[in-house]
Amino acid sequence: MALSLYATVREAEKGDVVADEFHPASIAFRALGGTGDISVRTDIPMGRGLGYSGAVRVGGALLATVQQDASALLSPQWRQKVLVATAGLEGHGDNVAASLLGGVVGTNGTFAANIMNNCAVEVVVWVPSESTSTHASRTKLPSQVSLADAAFNISHTALLVGALNSGDLEALGAATADRLHQDIRFAASPNSHEAFTAALATDAWCTWLSGSGPTVGVLCAKADAARIAGQLPKSGLTHILDIDHDGAVFI
Repeated sequence: MALSLYATVREAEKGDVVADEFHPASIAFRALGGTGDISVRTDIPMGRGLGYSGAVRVGGALLATVQQDASALLSPQWRQKVLVATAGLEGHGDNVAASLLGGVVGTNGTFAANIMNNCAVEVVVWVPSESTSTHASRTKLPSQVSLADAAFNISHTALLVGALNSGDLEALGAATADRLHQDIRFAASPNSHEAFTAALATDAWCTWLSGSGPTVGVLCAKADAARIAGQLPKSGLTHILDIDHDGAVFI
């Protein structure tokens, strides 16, 4: 899901802070043939499960594409090339696909498709001060899961896609149930679990652990967003965001 938090990647100008070669935007920029120095500005917090690295990787990859052929942005081929390259660098396609295409997308890292969202929704995110290492968080997950738990998540993913596509908001609460990762990650983030529990007690449509955490996301009606944000723990910051349907753009 692409949210109204943004990253800007550009060729570095005088006075800019230059991104070093280890920055995920720089790595993507070089991987697609970019030359020169770049700078990155973003309001996406790092290490909070809000897709920071995915967004800046897409920015770096697109900047390299523009350097070589600005007209490539008008062709569907560049989207495929950037998606595959950045998904490979990221280790999965989820965040880069949403950053690239906007809206709510499904992807396998090679192909991505928009899920038609007919809902007038607002997204509330609760962001604590602590950060999470995605790599470290993944190591806590088991390498094997039961058939019952796998089937549970697959069926609920299908329900989620259907609910978002049809606008069946009543189904979202059930559709976001999880048996594979949230409980394990909540054990390491008690503050996030508190925020998740508080969100469940509101009249929001659904709540979830964003990425590997520790951010908690909530989907609700626009008219309810401020009230729901006020009911979440004061130990974290809340932001009321829109779903961004434009995706990556060249300015």
